[in-house]
Amino acid sequence: MEKKIKTKKQWTVGRVLLWVVLICVAVIQIFPLIWLVDFSLASSNEMFTKGLLVIPQKIQWGNYVKAFIDGHFLLYLKNSLLINGLAVLLVILISLMAAFACKRMIWKMSGLVKTLLLLGMMIPIHATLLPNYKIYNMLGLTDTIWALLIPYIAFSLPQALFLMTGFLDAIPVELEEAAVMDGSGIYRIVFRMILPLMKSSVATVAIMTFLNNWNEFMMASTYLSSPTWKTLPFSVLEFTGQYSSNYAVQFAVMALTAAPAVLVYILLNKHITKGVAMGAVKG
Repeated sequence: MEKKIKTKKQWTVGRVLLWVVLICVAVIQIFPLIWLVDFSLASSNEMFTKGLLVIPQKIQWGNYVKAFIDGHFLLYLKNSLLINGLAVLLVILISLMAAFACKRMIWKMSGLVKTLLLLGMMIPIHATLLPNYKIYNMLGLTDTIWALLIPYIAFSLPQALFLMTGFLDAIPVELEEAAVMDGSGIYRIVFRMILPLMKSSVATVAIMTFLNNWNEFMMASTYLSSPTWKTLPFSVLEFTGQYSSNYAVQFAVMALTAAPAVLVYILLNKHITKGVAMGAVKG
Protein backbone atom coordinates (compact mmCIF):
# COMPACT_ATOMS: atom_id res chain seq x y z
CA MET A 1 0.00 0.00 0.00
CA GLU A 2 2.85 2.38 0.86
CA LYS A 3 4.60 1.60 -2.42
CA LYS A 4 1.46 2.44 -4.40
CA ILE A 5 1.02 5.76 -2.57
CA LYS A 6 4.69 6.62 -3.08
CA THR A 7 4.50 5.81 -6.78
CA LYS A 8 1.39 7.95 -7.12
CA LYS A 9 3.12 10.92 -5.46
CA GLN A 10 6.16 10.60 -7.72
CA TRP A 11 3.91 10.44 -10.78
CA THR A 12 2.06 13.56 -9.62
CA VAL A 13 5.30 15.49 -9.11
CA GLY A 14 6.50 14.37 -12.52
CA ARG A 15 3.30 15.54 -14.19
CA VAL A 16 3.55 18.92 -12.44
CA LEU A 17 7.13 19.39 -13.61
CA LEU A 18 6.16 18.35 -17.11
CA TRP A 19 3.30 20.86 -17.20
CA VAL A 20 5.59 23.62 -15.89
CA VAL A 21 8.13 22.93 -18.62
CA LEU A 22 5.44 22.80 -21.32
CA ILE A 23 3.86 26.05 -20.12
CA CYS A 24 7.25 27.78 -20.13
CA VAL A 25 7.93 26.59 -23.66
CA ALA A 26 4.47 27.70 -24.78
CA VAL A 27 4.94 31.16 -23.26
CA ILE A 28 8.32 31.54 -24.99
CA GLN A 29 6.82 30.48 -28.31
CA ILE A 30 3.76 32.72 -28.10
CA PHE A 31 5.52 35.76 -26.58
CA PRO A 32 6.46 37.33 -29.97
CA LEU A 33 2.77 37.39 -30.92
CA ILE A 34 1.84 38.95 -27.58
CA TRP A 35 4.62 41.52 -28.03
CA LEU A 36 3.41 42.30 -31.56
CA VAL A 37 -0.21 42.84 -30.53
CA ASP A 38 0.84 44.88 -27.48
CA PHE A 39 2.93 47.33 -29.49
CA SER A 40 0.28 47.56 -32.22
CA LEU A 41 -2.17 48.98 -29.68
CA ALA A 42 0.22 51.66 -28.39
CA SER A 43 1.26 54.99 -29.86
CA SER A 44 4.60 55.43 -31.59
CA ASN A 45 5.91 57.60 -28.74
CA GLU A 46 5.17 54.93 -26.12
CA MET A 47 7.35 52.36 -27.85
CA PHE A 48 10.65 53.92 -26.82
CA THR A 49 10.30 52.97 -23.18
CA LYS A 50 12.01 50.46 -20.95
CA GLY A 51 10.65 46.97 -20.61
CA LEU A 52 9.67 44.23 -22.97
CA LEU A 53 6.00 45.19 -23.03
CA VAL A 54 4.17 48.51 -23.08
CA ILE A 55 1.05 49.41 -21.13
CA PRO A 56 -0.69 51.94 -23.40
CA GLN A 57 -2.23 54.95 -21.71
CA LYS A 58 -5.01 54.65 -24.28
CA ILE A 59 -5.57 51.70 -26.59
CA GLN A 60 -4.98 52.92 -30.13
CA TRP A 61 -7.56 51.03 -32.20
CA GLY A 62 -7.00 53.65 -34.88
CA ASN A 63 -3.71 51.94 -35.74
CA TYR A 64 -5.66 49.00 -37.16
CA VAL A 65 -8.11 51.26 -38.99
CA LYS A 66 -5.24 53.17 -40.59
CA ALA A 67 -3.41 49.92 -41.42
CA PHE A 68 -6.55 48.51 -43.03
CA ILE A 69 -7.37 51.57 -45.12
CA ASP A 70 -4.08 53.33 -45.89
CA GLY A 71 -2.14 50.08 -46.14
CA HIS A 72 -4.27 48.85 -49.08
CA PHE A 73 -4.96 45.76 -46.97
CA LEU A 74 -7.84 44.36 -49.02
CA LEU A 75 -5.94 44.60 -52.33
CA TYR A 76 -2.82 42.95 -50.93
CA LEU A 77 -4.92 40.34 -49.11
CA LYS A 78 -6.67 39.43 -52.37
CA ASN A 79 -3.32 39.06 -54.13
CA SER A 80 -1.91 36.93 -51.31
CA LEU A 81 -4.93 34.63 -51.26
CA LEU A 82 -4.92 34.27 -55.04
CA ILE A 83 -1.19 33.59 -55.39
CA ASN A 84 -0.99 31.25 -52.40
CA GLY A 85 -4.20 29.47 -53.39
CA LEU A 86 -2.92 28.79 -56.91
CA ALA A 87 0.46 27.70 -55.52
CA VAL A 88 -1.22 25.22 -53.15
CA LEU A 89 -3.41 23.74 -55.90
CA LEU A 90 -0.54 23.37 -58.38
CA VAL A 91 1.84 21.92 -55.78
CA ILE A 92 -0.75 19.29 -54.80
CA LEU A 93 -1.44 18.41 -58.44
CA ILE A 94 2.20 18.21 -59.53
CA SER A 95 3.46 16.42 -56.41
CA LEU A 96 0.68 13.82 -56.62
CA MET A 97 1.41 13.03 -60.26
CA ALA A 98 5.18 13.08 -59.69
CA ALA A 99 4.87 10.73 -56.69
CA PHE A 100 2.76 8.30 -58.69
CA ALA A 101 5.15 8.44 -61.66
CA CYS A 102 8.23 7.85 -59.50
CA LYS A 103 6.79 5.15 -57.22
CA ARG A 104 4.27 3.24 -59.34
CA MET A 105 5.28 3.62 -62.98
CA ILE A 106 8.20 1.53 -64.25
CA TRP A 107 10.80 3.51 -66.21
CA LYS A 108 14.58 3.73 -66.09
CA MET A 109 15.03 7.27 -64.75
CA SER A 110 12.35 7.18 -62.02
CA GLY A 111 14.78 6.87 -59.11
CA LEU A 112 17.11 9.54 -60.48
CA VAL A 113 14.26 11.96 -61.16
CA LYS A 114 12.88 11.49 -57.66
CA THR A 115 16.33 12.06 -56.13
CA LEU A 116 16.87 15.23 -58.18
CA LEU A 117 13.48 16.59 -57.14
CA LEU A 118 14.10 15.84 -53.46
CA LEU A 119 17.51 17.54 -53.64
CA GLY A 120 15.57 20.75 -54.03
CA MET A 121 15.03 20.74 -50.26
CA MET A 122 18.74 21.49 -49.85
CA ILE A 123 18.60 24.70 -51.92
CA PRO A 124 17.47 27.87 -50.07
CA ILE A 125 14.75 29.70 -51.94
CA HIS A 126 16.62 33.01 -51.81
CA ALA A 127 19.80 31.52 -53.30
CA THR A 128 18.12 31.75 -56.71
CA LEU A 129 16.99 35.35 -56.25
CA LEU A 130 19.32 37.06 -58.73
CA PRO A 131 19.45 34.28 -61.38
CA ASN A 132 15.67 34.11 -61.41
CA TYR A 133 15.40 37.87 -61.72
CA LYS A 134 17.69 37.88 -64.76
CA ILE A 135 15.70 35.06 -66.40
CA TYR A 136 12.35 36.70 -65.64
CA ASN A 137 13.62 40.02 -66.97
CA MET A 138 14.67 38.37 -70.25
CA LEU A 139 11.31 36.58 -70.58
CA GLY A 140 9.25 39.60 -69.55
CA LEU A 141 7.85 37.86 -66.46
CA THR A 142 8.85 40.46 -63.87
CA ASP A 143 5.95 42.24 -62.21
CA THR A 144 3.57 39.39 -63.12
CA ILE A 145 1.88 36.71 -61.08
CA TRP A 146 4.20 34.08 -62.60
CA ALA A 147 7.23 35.74 -61.05
CA LEU A 148 5.97 34.55 -57.64
CA LEU A 149 4.09 31.40 -58.62
CA ILE A 150 7.07 29.70 -60.27
CA PRO A 151 9.50 29.90 -57.29
CA TYR A 152 6.75 29.24 -54.74
CA ILE A 153 5.75 26.05 -56.54
CA ALA A 154 9.30 24.97 -57.34
CA PHE A 155 10.55 25.25 -53.77
CA SER A 156 7.42 23.74 -52.19
CA LEU A 157 7.45 20.74 -54.53
CA PRO A 158 10.34 18.73 -52.97
CA GLN A 159 8.76 18.71 -49.52
CA ALA A 160 5.36 17.88 -51.01
CA LEU A 161 6.84 15.04 -53.06
CA PHE A 162 8.55 13.65 -49.97
CA LEU A 163 5.24 13.54 -48.07
CA MET A 164 3.24 12.20 -51.02
CA THR A 165 5.63 9.31 -51.70
CA GLY A 166 5.54 8.37 -48.02
CA PHE A 167 1.76 8.04 -48.11
CA LEU A 168 1.72 6.37 -51.51
CA ASP A 169 3.93 3.55 -50.20
CA ALA A 170 1.17 2.61 -47.75
CA ILE A 171 -1.45 2.12 -50.48
CA PRO A 172 -1.50 -1.49 -51.76
CA VAL A 173 -0.49 -1.88 -55.40
CA GLU A 174 -3.20 -4.53 -55.76
CA LEU A 175 -5.86 -1.81 -55.75
CA GLU A 176 -4.35 -0.22 -58.83
CA GLU A 177 -3.90 -3.59 -60.53
CA ALA A 178 -7.58 -4.38 -59.94
CA ALA A 179 -8.53 -0.99 -61.38
CA VAL A 180 -6.44 -1.67 -64.49
CA MET A 181 -8.16 -5.04 -64.89
CA ASP A 182 -11.50 -3.20 -64.80
CA GLY A 183 -10.35 -0.96 -67.65
CA SER A 184 -9.49 2.21 -65.70
CA GLY A 185 -6.98 4.63 -67.25
CA ILE A 186 -4.04 6.20 -65.45
CA TYR A 187 -5.78 9.52 -64.76
CA ARG A 188 -8.85 7.79 -63.37
CA ILE A 189 -6.64 5.69 -61.09
CA VAL A 190 -4.74 8.73 -59.82
CA PHE A 191 -7.64 11.15 -59.33
CA ARG A 192 -10.56 8.81 -58.62
CA MET A 193 -8.83 6.15 -56.53
CA ILE A 194 -5.45 7.34 -55.20
CA LEU A 195 -6.37 10.96 -54.40
CA PRO A 196 -9.31 10.13 -52.04
CA LEU A 197 -7.07 7.70 -50.14
CA MET A 198 -4.45 10.42 -49.59
CA LYS A 199 -6.67 13.10 -48.05
CA SER A 200 -4.47 13.49 -44.96
CA SER A 201 -1.36 13.87 -47.11
CA VAL A 202 -3.06 16.42 -49.37
CA ALA A 203 -4.20 18.41 -46.33
CA THR A 204 -0.68 18.40 -44.88
CA VAL A 205 0.89 19.51 -48.16
CA ALA A 206 -1.71 22.26 -48.61
CA ILE A 207 -1.23 23.67 -45.10
CA MET A 208 2.58 23.58 -45.16
CA THR A 209 2.74 25.14 -48.63
CA PHE A 210 0.38 27.91 -47.55
CA LEU A 211 2.31 28.67 -44.35
CA ASN A 212 5.72 28.57 -46.07
CA ASN A 213 4.75 31.11 -48.74
CA TRP A 214 2.30 33.36 -46.90
CA ASN A 215 4.80 35.82 -45.39
CA GLU A 216 7.49 35.57 -48.09
CA PHE A 217 8.72 39.08 -48.88
CA MET A 218 12.23 39.02 -50.36
CA MET A 219 11.25 37.53 -53.73
CA ALA A 220 8.06 39.55 -53.92
CA SER A 221 9.93 42.82 -53.33
CA THR A 222 12.55 41.86 -55.96
CA TYR A 223 10.23 40.73 -58.74
CA LEU A 224 7.28 43.11 -58.23
CA SER A 225 7.29 46.88 -58.68
CA SER A 226 3.66 47.91 -59.29
CA PRO A 227 0.86 47.32 -56.73
CA THR A 228 -1.03 45.04 -59.13
CA TRP A 229 0.30 41.79 -57.66
CA LYS A 230 1.90 42.96 -54.40
CA THR A 231 1.16 40.74 -51.40
CA LEU A 232 0.37 41.50 -47.76
CA PRO A 233 3.94 42.07 -46.48
CA PHE A 234 4.09 45.15 -48.73
CA SER A 235 1.53 46.85 -46.46
CA VAL A 236 4.33 47.54 -43.96
CA LEU A 237 6.21 49.61 -46.53
CA GLU A 238 3.23 51.95 -46.93
CA PHE A 239 4.09 53.43 -43.51
CA THR A 240 7.86 53.61 -43.96
CA GLY A 241 9.21 57.04 -44.78
CA GLN A 242 12.66 58.27 -45.76
CA TYR A 243 13.29 59.97 -42.44
CA SER A 244 10.64 58.55 -40.12
CA SER A 245 8.19 55.66 -39.90
CA ASN A 246 4.87 55.09 -38.19
CA TYR A 247 5.98 52.12 -36.10
CA ALA A 248 2.68 51.59 -34.29
CA VAL A 249 0.75 51.22 -37.55
CA GLN A 250 3.50 48.97 -38.92
CA PHE A 251 3.01 46.65 -35.95
CA ALA A 252 -0.73 46.70 -36.63
CA VAL A 253 -0.08 45.76 -40.26
CA MET A 254 2.18 42.90 -39.18
CA ALA A 255 -0.47 41.68 -36.74
CA LEU A 256 -3.13 41.70 -39.48
CA THR A 257 -0.74 39.96 -41.87
CA ALA A 258 0.14 37.25 -39.36
CA ALA A 259 -3.47 36.64 -38.31
CA PRO A 260 -4.51 34.37 -41.25
CA ALA A 261 -1.41 32.19 -40.89
CA VAL A 262 -1.90 31.92 -37.12
CA LEU A 263 -5.57 30.98 -37.54
CA VAL A 264 -4.73 28.35 -40.16
CA TYR A 265 -2.09 26.85 -37.89
CA ILE A 266 -4.33 26.83 -34.80
CA LEU A 267 -7.32 25.32 -36.61
CA LEU A 268 -5.39 22.76 -38.67
CA ASN A 269 -2.46 21.96 -36.39
CA LYS A 270 -3.74 18.41 -35.85
CA HIS A 271 -3.70 17.75 -39.59
CA ILE A 272 -0.08 18.93 -39.86
CA THR A 273 1.12 16.76 -36.98
CA LYS A 274 -0.91 13.75 -38.07
CA GLY A 275 0.08 14.05 -41.72
CA VAL A 276 3.80 14.41 -41.06
CA ALA A 277 3.81 11.58 -38.51
CA MET A 278 1.86 9.20 -40.76
CA GLY A 279 4.00 10.04 -43.76
CA ALA A 280 7.20 9.43 -41.80
CA VAL A 281 6.02 6.10 -40.39
CA LYS A 282 4.56 4.81 -43.64
CA GLY A 283 7.47 6.07 -45.74
